[in-house]
Amino acid sequence: MREIIRMQQQLAPDLIDVIRRRHMILHHLRLLGTAGRRTLASSLAISERVLRAETDFLREQGLLKIDARGMIITEAGRELLQAMEPLVSIWFGLSEMEDELRRRFNLQAVTVVPGDSDVSPAAKKELGRAGSTALIRFASPNNDIIAVTGGSTMAEIANWLNPAAPFKGVCFVPARGGLGESVEFQANTIASTMAKNTGAAYRLLHVPDHLGEEAYQTLMQEPNIREVVSVVRKARIVVHGIGDAVRMARRRNMDERSIAALVKDGALAEAFGYYFNRDGQVVHKMPTVGLRLEDIQHTETVIAVAGGASKGKAIAAVLRFGHEDVLITDEAAAKEILADSGQ
Repeated sequence: MREIIRMQQQLAPDLIDVIRRRHMILHHLRLLGTAGRRTLASSLAISERVLRAETDFLREQGLLKIDARGMIITEAGRELLQAMEPLVSIWFGLSEMEDELRRRFNLQAVTVVPGDSDVSPAAKKELGRAGSTALIRFASPNNDIIAVTGGSTMAEIANWLNPAAPFKGVCFVPARGGLGESVEFQANTIASTMAKNTGAAYRLLHVPDHLGEEAYQTLMQEPNIREVVSVVRKARIVVHGIGDAVRMARRRNMDERSIAALVKDGALAEAFGYYFNRDGQVVHKMPTVGLRLEDIQHTETVIAVAGGASKGKAIAAVLRFGHEDVLITDEAAAKEILADSGQ
């Protein structure tokens, strides 16, 4: 199959471009539900004239319909997308990137979704869908503990989970305390949403993530806190995002002198409260009530879900740390990771 597609790409590359464009239109509509022509054209970075021609064709094929609310994918369109999934990664070169990422970073599994979640809400939703699929694949229904971090991508994963997923007997827990940001993106909220969407159990950790050493030591003396933390640190699966080091430091209200020190030390990435340089070495850690680095190193399955071209170098830095098992990322980030790791 790969050889047939390779020949097709050589003989009719324009056909692949058409397939990709029409697939992306249907793909965006499946993720967004309903969209107007102007919104969809902007999201896909194509002209309204080109989009009109393509959507007219897809409507004639019975793959989408247009009503007063906008454009909507039909059931036939959904079935076609599902049937195309094994081929899409090969057609668009995603499978090659997956193979190369898996090889370079010795990963167990890699999924690369189309697009750039920095600029495309649909790409971020697809990251969430792929992340939920990976979580379902690796979860066990027998007294499993799954720790999750906060963030908008983690929230998308929670939105894709449903009662049909095999999470009976699972307990979702927050990997860390809260950042004091929007409540819907905090780890507590995401853990409880995942549990409620799947019928699983959950535990909450009602502490701030950013603590001084003295406050950290005081909180860790509280019996209730210690009991929940002991559960968190037994997690068999950790699902986490990856952030840009400086951006995450500012979200934690770190002072400018400390941020300058991070930059001087070469910090590129932040994950689960630790800051990593380009070589994957920890250059700064924060006293955090929750998972520690030694817990991550002994966790059975660590799933990183992060995308966007702007995070490529940060993701590569965390992958060099060497304790990830599964990576879910997008096309734009994958290109940046491979470019960075090729230096």
